[in-house]
Amino acid sequence: MSNWNLPYTYQYQGRDVKYGIKGEGEPLILVHGTPWSSFNLRHLIRDLSCHYKVYYFDLLGYGESDKSDADVSLGIQNKLLDALVDHWGLDLPFIVGHDFGGTTVLRNHILDKRDYKKMAVIDPVALSPWGSPFFKHIEKHESAFSGVPDYIHSAIVEAYIKTAAYQTLSQETIDGILAPWEGEQGKKAFYRQIAQADSVFTDDFQDKFNAVNAPVLILWGEEDKWIPCEQAYLLQRKITGAKLVIVPETGHLVIEEAPAVLSAEIKAFFES
Repeated sequence: MSNWNLPYTYQYQGRDVKYGIKGEGEPLILVHGTPWSSFNLRHLIRDLSCHYKVYYFDLLGYGESDKSDADVSLGIQNKLLDALVDHWGLDLPFIVGHDFGGTTVLRNHILDKRDYKKMAVIDPVALSPWGSPFFKHIEKHESAFSGVPDYIHSAIVEAYIKTAAYQTLSQETIDGILAPWEGEQGKKAFYRQIAQADSVFTDDFQDKFNAVNAPVLILWGEEDKWIPCEQAYLLQRKITGAKLVIVPETGHLVIEEAPAVLSAEIKAFFES
């Protein structure tokens, strides 16, 4: 993780948001999910920046962005995205979101009425209700979890993230995911973002998928244990004209498991 850093800072409501820009061409925004950061988009950034000007950032409460005791829910992330698009001066960019990043893209497009040229969502949290027993348990006992010793915390996070992948993750990848969640601030931030996760933020747009007015590509890891593949087909039926691509032998963390496949599918869809 030491060689992964975001060079630019944007102040959103007095809170630091770290971001990066790479490549030349039409603008394309990448949005990560939970408990990930822009680090997990590094393969997509590398591949897609050969063809587009790629904008990427860490959501509030994640990665290198502000981790203070404040709102890090899905309810603020779409507002942050909206502000960043204005800050970057982008008109009708392409956009890609994974997991909560997909939720953020959908909320921004549907609720904030932000227009995009084309959108791709990768294993998004899009259909209510959702939330694992682990999430619900942390919501009830957030302070107890944030007080566990560091070595227990690291073991919890590592065991948790491994369940998102179908393939075995490299130690370098695991270390890169763990890094933002280490230390006293990182530890509290990890449990805070889970405690603030709530399907009320997807309830907001469950009956508004007909408001989607950009072409949509849905990409899904066939072996996703966090959000089963059946949801991919349900979402496709709700978004008129959406294209669905199932990626075999990958889980929820398909962005780490098959980035070349994703990049090729995204590029083909955006250029079609």
